[in-house]
Amino acid sequence: MRPAADDPSTAATLSAYQASGIRWAAGGAMAVVLGVLLGAAGVALAADGRRIPGIGLAVILLVLGGAAATVAGTGALLRAVRWRRGLGTTPWQVGWLRIAGPAVIAFEPAGFDEVGDEPVRLELLATAVWRTRAVQRLDGAEVRAAPVGGGQWVLTADGLDTLVGARQVRARR
Repeated sequence: MRPAADDPSTAATLSAYQASGIRWAAGGAMAVVLGVLLGAAGVALAADGRRIPGIGLAVILLVLGGAAATVAGTGALLRAVRWRRGLGTTPWQVGWLRIAGPAVIAFEPAGFDEVGDEPVRLELLATAVWRTRAVQRLDGAEVRAAPVGGGQWVLTADGLDTLVGARQVRARR
């Protein structure tokens, strides 16, 4: 069986995910730089005796928001690298997705026996509401999933047009 990363749609989706991470990281860095420049301009204006209401708040929002976006983008880039490496060594497993809660899902691989087998229980890594809802709409649908190491899985489905990361949840005793 060929690795999941060799699938043309997977390669395109991974590249799009990586590009999204680059946009977030670069946009965040630009916001931080803009915040610093706006802060310097505000200080120069204040030294001349002119004050602009709200400039301090704008600086704080740009710097803090930009830093958060940079962290999120960097995280996405690191996930993309880890996923590309993991998907390069393992094939997709076809199976069915069952929703067990807002961010908790169960993957039942092909050949799954409800009597004797345990599904792979996963918790979504995504915190975006749109991504969680997109996965919830797949309840009972056929999906492709692959372990990428460290107890993490990546899944996708026809029409989803993105990759979704999930962490394996061990059954509680």
